[in-house]
This record gives sequence, C-alpha cells and structure tokens, in this order.
Amino acid sequence: MAKARLKAPPRELTTVLDFVRYAATRFGAAKLVFGQGTQDAVEEAIFLVFEALGLPIDRLDPFLPARLAASERRKIFSLIEKRIRARVPAAYLLHCAYLQGMRFYIDERVIVPRSYLAELLYGDLFSGENPLLDPAAVTRVLDLGTGSGCLAILACRVFPNAQVDAVDLSKEALQVAAINVSEHDFKDRITLLKGDLFEPVGDAIYDIILANPPYVDAAAVAALPAEYRREPLKAHKGGADGLDIVRRILAEAGAHLSPGGGLLCEIGRGREILERDYPDLGFLWLDTAESTGEVFWLTADELQQ
Repeated sequence: MAKARLKAPPRELTTVLDFVRYAATRFGAAKLVFGQGTQDAVEEAIFLVFEALGLPIDRLDPFLPARLAASERRKIFSLIEKRIRARVPAAYLLHCAYLQGMRFYIDERVIVPRSYLAELLYGDLFSGENPLLDPAAVTRVLDLGTGSGCLAILACRVFPNAQVDAVDLSKEALQVAAINVSEHDFKDRITLLKGDLFEPVGDAIYDIILANPPYVDAAAVAALPAEYRREPLKAHKGGADGLDIVRRILAEAGAHLSPGGGLLCEIGRGREILERDYPDLGFLWLDTAESTGEVFWLTADELQQ
C-alpha cells in the first residue's frame, strides 16, 4: 500500500510571520497542551518556527517579514502537522530547550527542562548584598536527578569555583547530560554519576545540594495529557502524594552538607503536606515569577538537628 503523501503547505503561507500565525491558530484549535518549555500556543509557534529555521528567538521583528524557500515551507509545515497529529512537544521535535537563555540538547530520554531552580539560581539568591551563600566560596555542588544536566551546567556558571556531581538513576538521561556537558565545555567540572539519590556519592560533603525530584502524585500521573506522557514517566512519579522521593532527600541530605551549606529543592504543590509532616523544620519558601511555595531552602543546621 502506498504511503500517504504529506499535505502541501497552503500557498498563502509565505513569510515567517505567516507560519507563526498559522501554527498558533492550529495549535489553539487542536487544544494542545503546553508548559514544556513554552507557556501557550503563540510562544510554542514562535519557538517551533524560529528554532527550525535557525533564527534567534530573542530577536523576532527583523525576521518576521522574511519569505521562506520552498524547502523551508515544507519543513515548517511538516513540524506543525506532527506537533498536532502526534502531540509531540516542540522541544522534542527540535531536540532543544532553553533555560535562562542557554540552549540545551534534549530528546525523549529526558523530561523537557523547566525547573524553577534555574530562575532562582540566576536570581538574587546567590548575588546582591545578602546572598544565601557567597557564590565564590561554594566549592562542591550536588545535583540530584540531573536529567539533561541543565541545572548542573547552570550551577557551574553561578558558582565559578565549584565542582559539580550530577546524579541520575537513568542511564539514558545521563547520556543526554553528557552531550550537554560536552557542548557547554564543563567536562572538567561536572562528574556524571549513575545511581539512586545519594548512593553513588558515598560520604561526600557539599556546600549546596540541588534537587528537582519527581513530585507528581499518583492521581495526577494517571491524568497526564498526551504531551506529558511523551516524557519518561519515572521522572514524574512521586508516589501517592508526590513526596516519596522528597522525604528520602530530607532524611539523607543533612549527612552530605558542609556547615553553612543548604538544600535547594523543588517540590511542586506539596507545601502543606511537608509543613504538616515536618513541623520542626524551618523551610524558607522561595517564590519565582510563576510559582509560590514550590521551592524551599533548608540549611545544614536545620537538616542536621
């Protein structure tokens, strides 16, 4: 049986802006789900079109009137159709995602990077007049559940004197992380380790532990939309209430922190549960532009008491 031919792009679509408008309209009509690197249909359309054409996504206006070659029109149209038909997030179609303006390679071996920790690392937590820690004094960082390696790489930029251990249970995720570590030229500062949380680091001590563990509760995992089910489900599954792995981190982190150090951890919407279960811990809840009470900082003193 002959393979069905892809539809040709409509003739009236000739410019970059035409394809952005067309994609945004189609994405909205198809009721796609976003949040994997982009927040809505328009942002995803811009990302898909500009990244596929190799154009800078931070400078849109000069390129919007540009006319596309026939091969470019076919390429963009095909990507739009696949995004809709197969519910594949644009980040996977293009094999890239951005955090804090930095480009990272990704594929379906890892979740699409979107941690609130990235914004906090690049914010004023470790800069300005009253940083949590002096970034120049941080010499060892542990990134638990590193996935694509993006937070480990950002940590190298924020803490210029730090060596970073990046741990993941997934061999496949570490393969993606290795690509990013190499592309960002941090092979001499980042060590990738396979294992379950603290198991592969032995008795190592760190100034900062970064953790963005799986924290989606069982009911929410069962209801994940098609786009999110494209991601490795084990990177979402946090147990019945979403906090099984967070509890393990809280139990073990103190033994791996230097005096004055701390744990920076993203936990989703489990704040009330944690405060109920750990009434004696002095969580410092940190807000971002799009979240409230989904990330906490705990000092070594709190965790070692």
